[in-house]
Amino acid sequence: MLVADAQGAVVRRNDAAGLLLPAAVSGAPLADVAPAWLCAAHATLSFPGPNAVPDTEGPLRGSIGGRLFEAHPSVRGDGSVAWWLVDDTEHHLVREALRVEQERTAFLAKASSALLSSLNLGRCMDVTAQMAAECLADAALAVAPAQGRRLPVVTCLRGGVPALSTVTVDPHDVPGLGEALRGFPPVPSRWIDPATAPEWMVPERFGPVGSIVITPLPGPGVPAGALILLRKAESAAFSNEEEVFARLFAARAGAAMSAARLYAEQIAITDVLMRELMPPVLHQISGVDFAGRYRPSADHERIGGDFYDVHPAAVEGEASLVSLGDVCGKGLEAAVLTGKIRNTLHALLPLSDDHQRILSLLNTALLSSHHTRFATMVLASAVRRGNMVDLKLTSGGHPSPLIVRADGTVEEVDTHGTLIGAIPSISATTVAASLAPGESCVLYTDGITEAKGGPMGDDLFGEERLKRALSGCVGMPADGIAEHVQMLAAQWLGGRPHDDMAVVVISAPRTHHLSAVNGHTRGRFTA
Repeated sequence: MLVADAQGAVVRRNDAAGLLLPAAVSGAPLADVAPAWLCAAHATLSFPGPNAVPDTEGPLRGSIGGRLFEAHPSVRGDGSVAWWLVDDTEHHLVREALRVEQERTAFLAKASSALLSSLNLGRCMDVTAQMAAECLADAALAVAPAQGRRLPVVTCLRGGVPALSTVTVDPHDVPGLGEALRGFPPVPSRWIDPATAPEWMVPERFGPVGSIVITPLPGPGVPAGALILLRKAESAAFSNEEEVFARLFAARAGAAMSAARLYAEQIAITDVLMRELMPPVLHQISGVDFAGRYRPSADHERIGGDFYDVHPAAVEGEASLVSLGDVCGKGLEAAVLTGKIRNTLHALLPLSDDHQRILSLLNTALLSSHHTRFATMVLASAVRRGNMVDLKLTSGGHPSPLIVRADGTVEEVDTHGTLIGAIPSISATTVAASLAPGESCVLYTDGITEAKGGPMGDDLFGEERLKRALSGCVGMPADGIAEHVQMLAAQWLGGRPHDDMAVVVISAPRTHHLSAVNGHTRGRFTA
């Protein structure tokens, strides 16, 4: 305690105040023995009574001898003021540490939210560099794993915009960078000489580098890259606590970048598999027109349980093999089985003339697999002979093909058989048919005829309605018929849920065959 009168002279002190302010003896001017902040507070006091307070908001604080004190005044009856000085140094350090930790926790939470909001690797690198530059350093670089000697680098200055570049360097030329890219613990920043920073690492107009931190961006098993933090020469060097905090941030950034890289790899793999599972684009083969349309059960999906393929003959003049099938179920699991069936059919192409043998071998293959699903299928062999197209059609538990004749008649091909992959022994009948110029054969899955909709919303599209629709397609090209059927089914559904739908059209074009010139060429077809 230190007591001073209204004129600013020391009246008395206790022993604790004597240790703190040894010159504060009785009669000494307060301005000569006390810190300026305490003298200023004493001067601002008015002395109307015992409740007088200094003209400040909150506790009065200041430093004495390198420690922080709170000063609490008490005005005495004789007009003097007793100043109670409370050492607040430790509390202040605790409050400051708490504030720093709260700010860092908030920053890490913000960083996690920003980093995990995107599964785009480039975006994650941008966010990593930008947030590190804003809160941890004067500039930051997010370095992706090397591709050979090429390092993808995103650089960002504080207050700037991230910029992507690719540098051709050996990362081991930078102390700590090669190790960080391999996931080793970071070296302390005091071990890195800022003067050795290569030109590619220092942003333009950055100036001399004062200190550098290089820390790995860890990932699950494989490092996601490295984070480089730069401070200017005039800035304070990185402390040990700041380096530890940088590693905490890098751990979150590395996890986000690893997730983005894994997602990109999965997307690439999925795209490759999707392309293999998607039905092919059909066209004219050896004078026979082929067209197909496919619509999965869900609009957000690209594949499902319906499939079709056209396999051109290995030898000119032989029949092309058409397959159209429907696997029990929908979605990805059904699509996986369609891929197995299509691959098996491709392997059985040398037996393409024997439909029943193909279906029997396919049935055996499905029964011996781990799948518990079955499929229906129709096979068609098509070959151009003169102006006609000769067909062989075989159904394995599938809806019968429909032939659209030139006079508008729609014939149902009388082929039937056992579904595939359900029982050990199957049977099927093969029927021969021919298409005159302008006539077509339509293969379809039950997703067309079982499409539920119409005016009341619960009527099936049905085979009869399909036949009536096809009777109006006389003379239309194969692609037009396939498009028309799919359009009618979609209109009938009116946006309601539906099964996978597929349709394949085989047509004999309205063309004339030109004989081989001098018997030395195969000839061609012309309109």
